[in-house]
Amino acid sequence: MNTEGAAMQIAVLGTGAMGFPMARRLCEAGHAVHAWNRTRAKVEPLAAFGARVHGDAASALREAEAVVCMLESGPVIEDVLFRQRAAEALRPGALFLSMASIQPREARDHAARLAERGVAQLDAPVSGGTGGAENGSLVIMVGGKPADFGRAQPLFRVFGRATHVGPHGSGQLAKLANQMIVGITIGAVAEALLLCAKGGADMAKVREAITGGFADSRILQVHGGRMVERDFAPRAKVAIQLKDMRNALATAEEVGFEAPVTALFERLYAQAAEHGLDDLDHSGLFVELASRNGLT
Repeated sequence: MNTEGAAMQIAVLGTGAMGFPMARRLCEAGHAVHAWNRTRAKVEPLAAFGARVHGDAASALREAEAVVCMLESGPVIEDVLFRQRAAEALRPGALFLSMASIQPREARDHAARLAERGVAQLDAPVSGGTGGAENGSLVIMVGGKPADFGRAQPLFRVFGRATHVGPHGSGQLAKLANQMIVGITIGAVAEALLLCAKGGADMAKVREAITGGFADSRILQVHGGRMVERDFAPRAKVAIQLKDMRNALATAEEVGFEAPVTALFERLYAQAAEHGLDDLDHSGLFVELASRNGLT
C-alpha cells in the first residue's frame, strides 16, 4: 500500500446503503475507486463521483491495493470470493477490509484463506448507520494483525474512528457486543415508554424528564425520539437487527456462553419480523410491543 495521503487503487464490493457513501468518500478523498455490486443499478451512480464501475467482482479486484468489502453477509462474501473465485484476482500484498457484519468464525476463516494467497485481511465492521457513513463519523472495530491495522489507518480515517481490539474475528465480536447492547436497549426504551403511555403519561415528556439521568443514552435520544414521533423509516432495519442477534447467539453457542437476555430479544425481533415489521427501522420493535398492549 502507498504511504499516507497518496492516492490508492481501491476496490469496493457492495454499494448498498452503507457501501455507497463509503465509496463516495473514497472518491472524494482522491482515491481510484473500482466499484462492484450484485445489483448494478446500485453502483452505477458512483461513476458520477469518478469511480470505475465493474461488471464483475474479479474485474474490480484486479488492480486493487486495498479492498473495502460491504457485502451483506458472510455467506455472500464466501460465495463471491471463493465459490465464484473472485479472490483469485487479488494481488499478493493487497489488504482486504471486511467491513460488513458477519460471524467471527466466518471472519477468521476468510482471513486464513486469503492469507494463503498472500492477502492480508482485517475484520472491521462499523457502527454509526447511514449518517455516519455519509459524514465520515463511523466507529470501526478492527480484528487482525497490528501491522495490518497500521497499514489501513489512512483508509479508516476516511470513514471515521478505528480501534484495534484483537486478533482476527475480534472486530466482529465487538460489533456483536455493540448490536446486542443496541437491540436490547431499544427494547428497554420502547417498553418503558409504552408502559408510561398505557398508564396515561405523555411519552415525549417522560423522555424529556429522564434525559440527563442514569437512564439517558444515545438510544433514548435517537431511537426514543423516533418512537415518540412514530418515525420508523429504515436506517437499520428490524431484519438486520434480527440477523445480528442470531449471529450473537450462534457465536455464544460456539464458545459455550449462555446469553439469555439476547435470546429473549432475538425472539421479540423475530416475532416483529413475522408480523410484517422486518423492513421498519429497528426502533420499530416499539410497534410490536405497542400492538401486544393494545396501543396504536
